[in-house]
Amino acid sequence: MSARVGGRNRAIAWIAGFFCACVVAVLLWLAQPAGPALIQLIGDGLRNSMP
Repeated sequence: MSARVGGRNRAIAWIAGFFCACVVAVLLWLAQPAGPALIQLIGDGLRNSMP
């Protein structure tokens, strides 16, 4: 595990970590429709960068 720091509650740390993981998951879910457009943009940029 990680180093224990005085004054930190393990239960609160788990709750905060779970909350942060949920926020990241929701943001990834919302960004999912932009995936194909981003891949196309990167592909076009790579194709146009080579002479």
